[in-house]
Amino acid sequence: MTKDLTRGNPVSVILQFTVPILLGLLLQQVYNLVDTMIVGKFVGLDALGGVGSTGSLNFMVLGSCIGLCMGFGIPMANSFGAGELKRLRRYVANSIYLCAIASVLVMAVVILFCREILTAMHTTPENFPYAFDYIYWIFWGIPFVMLYNMTSSMIRAVGDSKSPLLFLAVAAAINVGLDLLFILVFHLGVAGAAWATNLSQGISGLLCLFYIRKKLPIFRFEPGELAWRRAEVLHLLANGFPMSLQYFITSIGSITLQSAVNGLGTIYVNALAAGGKIAQMLQCPFEALGPAMATYTGQNVGAHRLRRIPSGLKVVVLLSVLFAVLYVTITWFFTPAIALLFLQTPDEALIALMRQFLLIVGVLSWTLGLVNGFRFSIQGMGYAQLAILSGVTEMVARVGVALVLVPWLGYVGACLGSPVAWLLADCFLVPTALWCLRRLRQRIPEDAPEI
Repeated sequence: MTKDLTRGNPVSVILQFTVPILLGLLLQQVYNLVDTMIVGKFVGLDALGGVGSTGSLNFMVLGSCIGLCMGFGIPMANSFGAGELKRLRRYVANSIYLCAIASVLVMAVVILFCREILTAMHTTPENFPYAFDYIYWIFWGIPFVMLYNMTSSMIRAVGDSKSPLLFLAVAAAINVGLDLLFILVFHLGVAGAAWATNLSQGISGLLCLFYIRKKLPIFRFEPGELAWRRAEVLHLLANGFPMSLQYFITSIGSITLQSAVNGLGTIYVNALAAGGKIAQMLQCPFEALGPAMATYTGQNVGAHRLRRIPSGLKVVVLLSVLFAVLYVTITWFFTPAIALLFLQTPDEALIALMRQFLLIVGVLSWTLGLVNGFRFSIQGMGYAQLAILSGVTEMVARVGVALVLVPWLGYVGACLGSPVAWLLADCFLVPTALWCLRRLRQRIPEDAPEI
C-alpha cells in the first residue's frame, strides 16, 4: 500500500507516518534490550558492561549501513512524488547492487580489525572478552542489516511505514525466543545474544522482501530497468554516502567519548551501558522523526509542493518538546524499576548513576529531535553534502567533551557528551535547513496547487 505525503494536513500526515516508524524503532531496540536484560540477568554485570561498551562501535558500523540505505530512499521518494515510476524502479535496482557490494566490503573490514578497535578504545579487562564476543558476531550480521533497511526504505519511499512495523514485531518475538534458547539452553553467552539479533534481523528483511514482491506491483521491474546505470548510481551515492558518512563521523566522537569513559572505571562503564540501553528506547521518538521527514520532504520536493516543508519543520519542533517532557517523566518515576530488569541483584549506587545520566540527557533530549528532523529534511531537499557538516559538529563536540569535560567533571562530563553534541549540531542545522528551502524556492518558484 502506497501513501501520498504531498496532500493533507502536515501535522496529521507526519504523525500518521511517524508512529509506525517509531514503533518499528522501538521493536528494533527490543532486540538490543532483550539481549542486555538476559545477558545482565544470566551472564553477569561485566558481560552487561561489555555488551554496552560496544554501543558506539556498533553505531559507527551499523549506523553507517543504515544511513546508506536511508539515503538511497530519498531519490526513490523524489521519483514517487513526481510520479516517475520507471525512474523509481531504476533507483531500486541500482540500490540493490550497491547495498550488496557495501555489505561484503564493510563486513570484511570490521571483522578483520575488531579486536584492534576494541583495544584502541581502552576496553577494560573485565569487559573485553564479552565485548569482543558480542560485537564480532554482530558484525557477521551486516548483510541482514542491509537487507532489512534497504527493503524498508523502498517501502517507506512510497509512503508505507506500517508494513515494516508488522514484520519487525514478528522478528522481535522470534528474537526473544532465540535469546532464551541460545543463552539459557545452549549456554552460548553474549555470542548467542548476537546471533539471536542477527537471525531476527534477517527474518524481518525477508518478510519485507516477500511483501514487496507480493503486494507492491509498483516495484515489478520491466525490461531494461535492472541494468547498472551510471547516472542512477552516482545520484544514489550522492544521497546515500553523505548520510552514511555523517553516521560514521558522528560515531568517531562517540568512540572517543567511550574511550574516556572506560578510563573512569568499571562501575561507570556499567552504569552508562545499562543507562544507555534505556536511553536508546526513550530516544526512539526523536529518531523516528528523521526517516519520516526524509520521506515527507522528498515527496513534496518531487511534487513541487514546497509550501508544505516549513509546516513540517514546525511539527518537528513541537513533537521534539513533547517527547522530551515524556522522556523526563519516565526517567524521574520509573528508572529504578527499569534498572532491575538488567541486574541480578539491586545495586543502589549503579541505579543512582543510571538515573543521573538519564535525567541529564532527558532534559536536553529535545535537541536530538531537531537534529534528526532538520538533518533528514535537508537530505530530502537534496542537499546531502551539507548534512555531513552537522555530523562533523557532533564529532568535534564529543571529542571536546572527552578531552575536557570528562577529565574535569568525571562522570557528569560523560553524561553531557551527547546533549552538547546535539545542541551544537542544531546551531548549524536549523539555519541551514531554512537556507536550503530558500534555494529550492529560487529553483522552483511556483508550487504545484493542492488537489
